[in-house]
Amino acid sequence: MITTATIRQMKQEGKPITMLTAYDCAMARMEDEAGVDMILVGDSVGNVMLGYSSTIPVTMDEMIHHTKAVCRGVSNALVVGDMPFMSYQANEDEGLRNAGRFLKETGCTAVKLEGGASVCKLVERMVLAGIPVVGHIGLTPQSVNQFGGFKVQGKDLAAAKKLIQEAKELERAGAFAIVLECVPAALASKVSKELVIPTIGIGAGKGCDGQVLVCNDMLGMNSGFTPKFVKKYRDLHSEIIGAVKEYINDVQGRSFPSQEHTFKIEEGIIEQLYPTNKKEIV
Repeated sequence: MITTATIRQMKQEGKPITMLTAYDCAMARMEDEAGVDMILVGDSVGNVMLGYSSTIPVTMDEMIHHTKAVCRGVSNALVVGDMPFMSYQANEDEGLRNAGRFLKETGCTAVKLEGGASVCKLVERMVLAGIPVVGHIGLTPQSVNQFGGFKVQGKDLAAAKKLIQEAKELERAGAFAIVLECVPAALASKVSKELVIPTIGIGAGKGCDGQVLVCNDMLGMNSGFTPKFVKKYRDLHSEIIGAVKEYINDVQGRSFPSQEHTFKIEEGIIEQLYPTNKKEIV
């Protein structure tokens, strides 16, 4: 079973780390069977599964529910629960309690939270309490309103210096890995080389120690906007729509269910239930 020590060792050995999101038991089981190293139960569940327009409305109870489901389907991958908006920003005590809920109630191994210097004290407390932490800097979706949209981070000198500093501070605070989102590839590569702990990139280039994508994006399950950094490995949206249309046509044309999809009963029993002479059964 993959642990935080395994992930650190992969960094030292130069082995790329694979991470995908999952939000239910079925998807988690398939990802685990395929051999993914880490599974993130992202607060992106709000957009992907719950119909929200952003991650902001997602609650702790919703995250606990989905993380429990994911953990039931995993036997090898390291599962990370994403701390939702306002589950840790109000005060450190509440943040620590909520992080503890993830481990106690779901069985996941670690939590992820967004932010740099502002969350380092909380990260230290979590680590001291025995809660492994993944940091997240660059574009942090929970702060998208503050950023004024989904924009690449660290492009100018001041922003780049700040990102480097925050990565180092998160490492000192005890995070065992850091997600770099929407960061220029050259900068992300330099940061990755400076850190002892691994970086997991999403829109941050191949110089990171690992990569993460939203499972529904890489499987092509959405028909709308696709971020530049997403590679669609399948087009399941078209496949699923096509399959459902075939099902509708088969049912309406009475070609489904066919003989191979039905169960038999002895003719004698039917005769006893519905006698041909229509007399009542005595």
